[in-house]
Amino acid sequence: MQEQFQYLPSPHIDGLSAFSARMKEFSYDKHAHEEYSIGVTRKGRQDFFSDGAFHRSNAGNVIFFNPEQVHDGCAGAHSELEYEMVYIPETTLLNMMQSLGQISKNQTRLTHSLFHDEQLRNQVLQLSQVMRDPTLSALEEEAALLSIAQSVIRLGGGTFNCGQYHGRKDTLLLRAKEYILSNLQQKLTVDEICKTANMSKYHFIRLFNQQFGMTPHQYVLNCRINRAKQALEVGDKACTVAVNLGFADVSHLNRKFKRVFGITPHQYQRQLIFNI
Repeated sequence: MQEQFQYLPSPHIDGLSAFSARMKEFSYDKHAHEEYSIGVTRKGRQDFFSDGAFHRSNAGNVIFFNPEQVHDGCAGAHSELEYEMVYIPETTLLNMMQSLGQISKNQTRLTHSLFHDEQLRNQVLQLSQVMRDPTLSALEEEAALLSIAQSVIRLGGGTFNCGQYHGRKDTLLLRAKEYILSNLQQKLTVDEICKTANMSKYHFIRLFNQQFGMTPHQYVLNCRINRAKQALEVGDKACTVAVNLGFADVSHLNRKFKRVFGITPHQYQRQLIFNI
């Protein structure tokens, strides 16, 4: 087999990168990364030594290295190994965790390097997939990264901020909400939205989540899906709706619409016609 190693830097977030490897004979020397290194074993077995212990990661497991955590690595059991990894700058992940919950310095560094955690596994693969799709926006990438931050808080024993809506009429947050509703057709970023509220990025994410019960990305997506539903009801074609509401393409609209309504936009329109 031909061994392959591929790195992909994020087009949106400085220092964030994805990595995929296919190997059998190669062995990594003892080393450490400055970033959080979180990976998923896709095929075969991944053997590594870290923190005074030897670990074996089978397919489906998650490997987690804190910044500056020393480790090595190789394919185990003389088998072909395939895995994916994301490298997340420490400051980026810490800021996201602090925007979502209450977590101590000790809790930001997990004490285990190997997990069988389906949720974190899917989140890492999702982020890797988003980074490889040039049609997706910075908002999609940050949302995938936020989901990983949520899992690190969960696994580290931290607590989450209350996400309930308390009815407080915060003028700055309402201004940000109005900006979102007026620009759904654009490729919005959290940086652009928080500027309208005159807040720092992660402070804005925390307060927005407390006020409206969802992150800015979730809110933007929810508004787009609801607008899409209204447009479909008056007969607009799905391809037109996708373009007008900032979806990457029709497939993107289909996936997101079905996650909310259980059916695709085309199926929804057919049911409307049938029931008229």
